[in-house]
Amino acid sequence: MKKTYKIEVDCANCANKMEEAANKTAGVKSAVVNFMTLKMNVEFEEGQDPKAVMQEVRKNCKKVEDDCEVYI
Repeated sequence: MKKTYKIEVDCANCANKMEEAANKTAGVKSAVVNFMTLKMNVEFEEGQDPKAVMQEVRKNCKKVEDDCEVYI
Protein backbone atom coordinates (compact mmCIF):
# COMPACT_ATOMS: atom_id res chain seq x y z
CA MET A 1 0.00 0.00 0.00
CA LYS A 2 1.24 3.49 -0.87
CA LYS A 3 0.20 6.74 0.79
CA THR A 4 1.21 10.38 0.50
CA TYR A 5 1.65 12.65 3.52
CA LYS A 6 2.08 16.40 3.79
CA ILE A 7 5.27 17.43 5.56
CA GLU A 8 6.82 20.62 6.85
CA VAL A 9 10.59 21.00 6.62
CA ASP A 10 12.93 23.99 6.20
CA CYS A 11 15.60 22.80 3.78
CA ALA A 12 16.45 20.12 1.23
CA ASN A 13 19.16 18.65 3.46
CA CYS A 14 16.64 18.23 6.27
CA ALA A 15 14.24 16.58 3.82
CA ASN A 16 16.98 14.07 2.94
CA LYS A 17 17.48 13.30 6.63
CA MET A 18 13.73 12.71 6.98
CA GLU A 19 13.75 10.38 3.97
CA GLU A 20 16.63 8.35 5.41
CA ALA A 21 14.91 8.11 8.82
CA ALA A 22 11.63 7.02 7.22
CA ASN A 23 13.37 4.35 5.14
CA LYS A 24 15.00 2.90 8.28
CA THR A 25 11.63 2.56 10.04
CA ALA A 26 10.24 -0.96 10.48
CA GLY A 27 7.20 -1.52 8.25
CA VAL A 28 8.31 0.94 5.56
CA LYS A 29 9.16 -0.67 2.23
CA SER A 30 10.24 2.65 0.71
CA ALA A 31 9.86 6.35 1.41
CA VAL A 32 10.57 9.33 -0.84
CA VAL A 33 10.51 12.93 0.37
CA ASN A 34 9.97 15.71 -2.16
CA PHE A 35 11.18 19.01 -0.73
CA MET A 36 9.67 21.08 -3.55
CA THR A 37 6.12 19.78 -2.99
CA LEU A 38 6.57 19.17 0.78
CA LYS A 39 5.23 15.63 0.46
CA MET A 40 6.38 12.22 1.63
CA ASN A 41 5.37 9.16 -0.40
CA VAL A 42 5.49 5.99 1.67
CA GLU A 43 5.07 2.40 0.53
CA PHE A 44 4.31 0.06 3.42
CA GLU A 45 5.39 -3.56 3.78
CA GLU A 46 2.68 -6.18 3.38
CA GLY A 47 0.35 -6.51 6.39
CA GLN A 48 1.53 -3.35 8.17
CA ASP A 49 -0.83 -0.82 9.78
CA PRO A 50 -0.05 2.52 8.08
CA LYS A 51 -1.15 4.62 11.08
CA ALA A 52 1.06 2.71 13.53
CA VAL A 53 4.03 2.74 11.15
CA MET A 54 3.64 6.47 10.49
CA GLN A 55 3.70 7.19 14.24
CA GLU A 56 7.15 5.57 14.28
CA VAL A 57 8.20 7.41 11.11
CA ARG A 58 7.24 10.71 12.77
CA LYS A 59 9.27 9.84 15.90
CA ASN A 60 12.30 8.85 13.83
CA CYS A 61 12.10 12.00 11.71
CA LYS A 62 11.90 14.16 14.85
CA LYS A 63 15.10 12.50 16.13
CA VAL A 64 17.10 13.64 13.09
CA GLU A 65 15.31 16.96 12.48
CA ASP A 66 13.38 18.18 15.52
CA ASP A 67 11.62 21.09 13.78
CA CYS A 68 10.10 18.97 11.00
CA GLU A 69 6.51 17.77 10.89
CA VAL A 70 4.71 14.86 9.23
CA TYR A 71 0.95 15.29 9.03
CA ILE A 72 -0.68 11.90 9.57
